[in-house]
Amino acid sequence: MKKEHILIIRFSALGDVAMTVPVVYSLAKTYPDLRITVLSRGFARTFFDDLAPNVNFMEADINGEYKGVKGLNALYRRLTAKKFTAIADFHGVLRSGYLRLRFNFDRYKVAHINKHRSERKSLVSKSRKVLAQIPTSFENYAEVLKKLGYPIDIQFKSIFPDEGGNLNLLPAVIGPHIDWEEWIGIAPFAAHKGKVYPPEMMQEVVEKLIAEYPKCRIFLFGRGKQEEQTFTMWCERYSQCTYVGKHLETMYQELVLMSHLDVMVSMDSANMHMASLVDTPVVSVWGATHPYAGFMGWNQSMDNVVQLDMPCRPCSIFGNKPCLRGDFACMNQIKPESIIDKVNILLTIKKKGTIK
Repeated sequence: MKKEHILIIRFSALGDVAMTVPVVYSLAKTYPDLRITVLSRGFARTFFDDLAPNVNFMEADINGEYKGVKGLNALYRRLTAKKFTAIADFHGVLRSGYLRLRFNFDRYKVAHINKHRSERKSLVSKSRKVLAQIPTSFENYAEVLKKLGYPIDIQFKSIFPDEGGNLNLLPAVIGPHIDWEEWIGIAPFAAHKGKVYPPEMMQEVVEKLIAEYPKCRIFLFGRGKQEEQTFTMWCERYSQCTYVGKHLETMYQELVLMSHLDVMVSMDSANMHMASLVDTPVVSVWGATHPYAGFMGWNQSMDNVVQLDMPCRPCSIFGNKPCLRGDFACMNQIKPESIIDKVNILLTIKKKGTIK
């Protein structure tokens, strides 16, 4: 009898791929005899290499070796050699759709994601907005598996053991997490302006946190020119700050560090999802986007969300649309104290020992 082997396709950005991890893990644990191969871009290997014994990762450079129709045809030929019995398209874009078409034509068992486009359209409508929760990405991925005959209950805590990742794998500058130190992560940037809290206001958050917790350590996450300029300035001004990108080389190292944070402050960005995968509570700040769109970090609480109720919000599912008002009030009018209050609550709970 042919051994069941499922292919899961999810390219796209880091955060989107990170959201597949709880689902793939649950699938692997629910069906231990099922072979699972995740097809994605190279950066995602970190998430899946040690996730479960029956999970494999397959890298596809869709902007290089497998670019265009010719490249996708070559990728398809490579995939068919793996003898898959089911194809799960978690992405639902032109590239994955083309592969899905080829698999369908050759009579493979295929299912693809429902993105709930009509609900998304209503959520961001200017005049007929319906502010209601859309099924999350986790639910959408699980629905694809159900269509293929693999229903699951998503049960996932962290890619690391309860004690977190191994801090000995990090440079000495990180050091051990001393009990009386509050370890706070801050990731103030995102891919689109509508999802970025103004850096000068986040600096105020940093200053006030240091004043309230003088023995704290603040780890600054993010890589890029703007991040480097801002974080270098903050580190020169505040000895409690450490620019993570200056000391850590790999995403795996960043995940290890995140697993030892007491709290992460993040935008609607990949860092929110990375922290979620290591069971770290996140104070998430939302502007143009909204948790109702279904992209909240795994197992994160709405109690820790910072956002403003505005008639124009959300104006975008992904944060890439121009501001309808032109002033990004949804971010600029969030008071630093709103973020600090959420951090204080989580640190207090942490000290009482009721959360990790």
